[in-house]
Amino acid sequence: MKIKELADKLNISARAIRFYEEKGLLSPRKETHNSYRTFEEKDIWRLQTIISLREAGMPLSNIKQALQEIDSKGHGELHYYLELQRSVMMKQWLEIRQVIETTDHMISLLKNNHTLPLEDIYCLAAHSKQMREQRGNWQDKWNFNRLASTHDIRVTGNSGTYMDYELALEELVKWVAPIQGELGLDIGTGTGNLAGRLMDRGALMSGVDQSKEMLRLCQTKYPAMDTRLGNFLALPYLGGQFHFIVSSFAFHHLTEEQQVLALEEMRRVARSHGRICIADLMNSGPAAADAEQRDLDPMEDNISLPSLLQWFEDNGYVTKQKQLNRRLHIVYAIPIRGTQGD
Repeated sequence: MKIKELADKLNISARAIRFYEEKGLLSPRKETHNSYRTFEEKDIWRLQTIISLREAGMPLSNIKQALQEIDSKGHGELHYYLELQRSVMMKQWLEIRQVIETTDHMISLLKNNHTLPLEDIYCLAAHSKQMREQRGNWQDKWNFNRLASTHDIRVTGNSGTYMDYELALEELVKWVAPIQGELGLDIGTGTGNLAGRLMDRGALMSGVDQSKEMLRLCQTKYPAMDTRLGNFLALPYLGGQFHFIVSSFAFHHLTEEQQVLALEEMRRVARSHGRICIADLMNSGPAAADAEQRDLDPMEDNISLPSLLQWFEDNGYVTKQKQLNRRLHIVYAIPIRGTQGD
């Protein structure tokens, strides 16, 4: 197939095809006697892939890298790059939403007070900036891709961070008590151990994790589960989707400020009466009083149980909590009224 035929077939310009060739994304065979390009089936598929990824907003540099990975490792890598692109777009969408909400607050203040004091403008802008920076500061300090292959062995070792791991998952499933067909989301799902137990009880589970290797193993164990690349601060779902949201041994990786943002994200993707359950390492008293406990995990920020319970109370939830050992707690929160955040 010649370049004009291909351009007509895919409804793009021949100039665009030449541009992608110049950027090293395409390399059609050229006839020896006249150097005319001849596009074969693999070139057509490749160009269709480029067009689709561009439509999804992926930069050319990332497309080139994705295509190179596909050439060497197969189509599984394309799935990863699409997941990565969706994660980036969700973060950008949430930031735009935050700017819109900030603007709406300013309009409301101006409408009600017929003025917009500089102090109010500053507070709104500072809050919006803080939210954006918290999402931007997310990073994987633990290299969970490397740890994925030994994850299930470590969590069942019943020591250190994962002391009473099995008990925590059993209690969490019992407290959530999913109804057949309910939609659940497991954040920081890892290899899907918690989600799998909830699926056994009839829930339709989705899982989010920052590690593609964790998700690969999760999909191997639970092929019926919907898994997505992402993190607590920008969940890759639109609002109001899940009957319940759970997380185990992952929330404590966040800073105190990020934990608040993560709770807002949970509320955003939950349905109107969606419940939340977290099993994790928590400080039962003020941070200063629990310095010794924090020293046990210098890489972790841990969770202030009083602060967590206070957030739920301030946002219209009733809670119950249980201490499983000196550091491990479960918190279950049910909204008194609809609290959908979308």
